[in-house]
Amino acid sequence: MTATTAPMASKGRFWLITAIALGTMLNPLNTSMIAVAFSRLQEQFAVDYSAISWLIATYYVASAVAQPVMGKLGDLFGRKRLFLTGLALVTVSSMLAPFSTSVGWLMAFRVIQAIGTSALYPSGMGIIRQVVTTNLARTLGIMSIFGSTSAAFGPSLGGILLHYSDWPALFLINFPVILISFMLAVRVMPKDGAAQKPAPGALDGWGIVFFVVLIVVWLFFFLSIQTGVNFWLLGAGLALSAGFYAFEARRRFPFVDVRFLAGNRQVTRVYIQFILVNIVFYSVMFGIPSYLQQVREFDSQHVGLLMLAISGFGVFVTPLVGRWIDRAGSKIPLIMGSLIVLTGTLLLLTLQDDSPSAWIFLVLAVLGISSGFHNLGLQTALFASVAKAETGIASGLFMTSRFMGTILSSSLLGAVFGHGITTDKLHGLAVACAVIGGLILWLSLLLPARAGTVKP
Repeated sequence: MTATTAPMASKGRFWLITAIALGTMLNPLNTSMIAVAFSRLQEQFAVDYSAISWLIATYYVASAVAQPVMGKLGDLFGRKRLFLTGLALVTVSSMLAPFSTSVGWLMAFRVIQAIGTSALYPSGMGIIRQVVTTNLARTLGIMSIFGSTSAAFGPSLGGILLHYSDWPALFLINFPVILISFMLAVRVMPKDGAAQKPAPGALDGWGIVFFVVLIVVWLFFFLSIQTGVNFWLLGAGLALSAGFYAFEARRRFPFVDVRFLAGNRQVTRVYIQFILVNIVFYSVMFGIPSYLQQVREFDSQHVGLLMLAISGFGVFVTPLVGRWIDRAGSKIPLIMGSLIVLTGTLLLLTLQDDSPSAWIFLVLAVLGISSGFHNLGLQTALFASVAKAETGIASGLFMTSRFMGTILSSSLLGAVFGHGITTDKLHGLAVACAVIGGLILWLSLLLPARAGTVKP
């Protein structure tokens, strides 16, 4: 349990936010940075693309499950303790991954990394809500710059590292971030109180196992779409979903509080909307680099520089959006962001085999602007609807929604690009993302007028 914290001076709060922001950027950074290394890893380990896709999928599944589990553990045993433990796990995995002798070993070390990074966001968000009592959206804007836009920086950074080094550098680059975050966290994070002794069944181990099986079955189903719909997997996924709901609804301490989600439509819509946002975001983040390398034959450094359009404009827009949300709530910014998503995905239809790099950069910049609206707007809409004591588990489920979106994006990319990448198939991906963008806009319109106005 976290100790009660007195208001923190502005200087101390700045360093606290920096410590948490640096830690939370590790998960999205390591999720996306590897996107430009797919070809190199296939060559290194002599495997096909399907093996590399499992390297990504296992990271998604581990993160999707670990985020709410770690949020619950932080609420019970102390958020500072969990944050430092997460950094330790990332350190171990980043040290061992470069020595992997097979893709299986690399996959195992990436899973450890996913579990470690999954401890950082929910525990960090719990501490933020504990300390920050005013202008929460601006604070979350800073977090979003480090966290969400680091996912956009990932391919750019990965491309530069691969150009001047090799794939192990993708793990070694974590160490400066880990060290600074750890030193600041030890010094400025509020001390935890005595850890709670969890009640019997408080961690819902069977619910966690059920959830893992459910996620894996749906993952297999979506990956099968590229070769044809597997109706056995579809039926199993639907049956398991219904069974999971019934099972968790009867639990005293459910892993996923399905009764709360069913009774709080706004929170449920936030999670669904975040899933959809991330389908579009990661379809672009993983699809565009592959398209540029394989169809346009750009090298990794060129691709990395073009992908800076997404991260750079996201960084610029996020603090402005934070000030807007503090004044007016999340609804109007989210509607604006949805319209920009639609514009950006439709602009992808203009890309041709001979489109100049400057035009590609401009199209990606539009999509980068939209990310600054959605990540921050949905976070504040969520925190306006949950109690401070539930921040850890709510934040964990928020990140689970993000990884559900990444899982679905990999399935969409597999369905579109499974038999080769062409400009026409990129246009097909753009149409699919535009349809999803329309759903995102519809969900934004359903929000209450002052959604996301967070009270202390």
